[in-house]
Amino acid sequence: MEAIAIPKGFKVTPEQFEQLAYAEQLARMELTKDGELIVMSPTGGEAGRKNFNLYLDLGNWNRQTKLGEAFDSSTVFVLPNGARRSPDVSWIRLERWNALTLKEKLGFPPVAPDFVIELVSPSDIKNQRYEDLQAKMQEYLDNGVRLGWLIEPEAKTVEIYRFGQQVEILNNPQALSGEDILPGFVLDLSEIF
Repeated sequence: MEAIAIPKGFKVTPEQFEQLAYAEQLARMELTKDGELIVMSPTGGEAGRKNFNLYLDLGNWNRQTKLGEAFDSSTVFVLPNGARRSPDVSWIRLERWNALTLKEKLGFPPVAPDFVIELVSPSDIKNQRYEDLQAKMQEYLDNGVRLGWLIEPEAKTVEIYRFGQQVEILNNPQALSGEDILPGFVLDLSEIF
């Protein structure tokens, strides 16, 4: 089977996006608010290992606190602006998740997470997608995300996005705090850096 090259800027409707997303489920896809279809590269071994450690740390904290629901990178959220986005790791407060109907939970949940992590992969750097990730992080905030971390393992930097605040850039931090959004959550970055 020949690969399909999707040109940058290719647009589809939300309905077409849902048909594509459910058709084969071979690729991770996102849809921008303007209808641009984005096909994500498969994760390599190192990025997959790091993502798994992020899931574990957030998942373990979430199991202990029972404050919300955590999601992996295959979850597509419909943001208030109409974009369909899949953060690498995300979390929603339990009362917000429980406010959704069963139908909304089974499909692409129409809600912005409270917390997101995007992990910069080598392919993001190679394909010059870092600025796209920064714009995506700002889009998350503009749509109600309260805290977001853009983690760049190669440079050992983290950009912290907080609702209503300037982006904070940390160089080689040892750990990150979930602040008041994820009370008591601390991410040890030794498995990431």
